[in-house]
Amino acid sequence: MGFVVLFAVGAVLAWLASIIMHRDDARSVGQHLAVGAIGAIAAGALASRESLLVGVSPVALLAGVAGAIFLLGLLATARMRIAR
Repeated sequence: MGFVVLFAVGAVLAWLASIIMHRDDARSVGQHLAVGAIGAIAAGALASRESLLVGVSPVALLAGVAGAIFLLGLLATARMRIAR
């Protein structure tokens, strides 16, 4: 259950980031969804004391939010450097 929650949190944060950054083309939104979900799951798994299949703790949820934001920031930075 925790895996699904972290996946959804990462995807929602990524979707909101794509709206804020005005990246509305399908490729960018898809990349944001993937990166946000991966960041949330990875950070949530590292912060969780139990399996993500059992549930998700508030600490793991906050870590998932931070992980998604961090990876989305890395993606934006990499895109800006490549564009130069």
